[in-house]
Amino acid sequence: MNNITFPKLGLEFTINETAFSIGGFEIKWYALIIMTGLLLAIVFGYRNARKFGLDMELLYEPILYATFAAIIGARLYYCIFNFSQFKDDPISMLYIWNGGIAIYGAVIGAVLAGLIICKIKKLPFLACFDMVVMGFLIGQGIGRWGNFVNAEAYGGNTSLPWGMSGDSIQKELYILSLEGMKVNPTEPVHPTFLYESLWCLLGFLLLRLFLKHRRYDGQIILMYMTWYGFGRMFIEGLRTDSLMIGTLRVSQVLSAVIFLFGLITLIVMQIKIKSKHDDEYLKLFAKTEASAELIKKAEAIREAEKSKKKKEEKTEETEENVD
Repeated sequence: MNNITFPKLGLEFTINETAFSIGGFEIKWYALIIMTGLLLAIVFGYRNARKFGLDMELLYEPILYATFAAIIGARLYYCIFNFSQFKDDPISMLYIWNGGIAIYGAVIGAVLAGLIICKIKKLPFLACFDMVVMGFLIGQGIGRWGNFVNAEAYGGNTSLPWGMSGDSIQKELYILSLEGMKVNPTEPVHPTFLYESLWCLLGFLLLRLFLKHRRYDGQIILMYMTWYGFGRMFIEGLRTDSLMIGTLRVSQVLSAVIFLFGLITLIVMQIKIKSKHDDEYLKLFAKTEASAELIKKAEAIREAEKSKKKKEEKTEETEENVD
């Protein structure tokens, strides 16, 4: 059980990390929340794929592979930059159910897998990932509430009205204070999980409004990098559980690099497009014949599946009549 309070708001929650058990196997709220974010991201893709010149019929398999790669990447990233926790028992790096994942590792894993799968399946990578990063924002915005359930991913002390506290938080802060961190275990802390959740969901809403103005494939990716990188750069600076290399916060440095790369590239692309004075320059995949062919291919697959299903149903009816 985790006891979480917001003292100045008069709110208190007692949360069991386990949602329910099946045959002795515990299903954690954290996992359910992450899955909810993933499912909502897929729903968004299903309803908006055509805006990117795509069809979800061809994307379910790539999304499945990218999801597995994201899970592996999230765990690997955490283990690499927190190796001291696993050096005496390396096999424990496989125990992902005990906690310990990093969102940047998930993004890196998904992108690398996406590059490979799009190459094999002959899908337009930039158009696909313009859609996928919208899903990232949904997943990150929802998924951060798993940190709330686990009473983790919080920041240093704050006097703001929404400061949070709790039994496990106070215990961890006490240990950190003994290790030299300037924190007061009895005072509330920044709910950085909430900051990032709201930042991601706001980013999703803004990019959703921008979609109809998208000028070239990859633009949403760059805007995601700029938006998320900027927000995470500041939020990471508040956290007490950052992965470190010496005195550097790994995710904060990476966020700054991602933010600057995204911003500079957006500016450069805008200058290049204006200088061309050509509406066909960097034409969106959704406006090409290749997109129309891809959608026709997906529709043909659906029709073939429907036809196959009808034949199977007819065969079953015939067999029942014979019996």
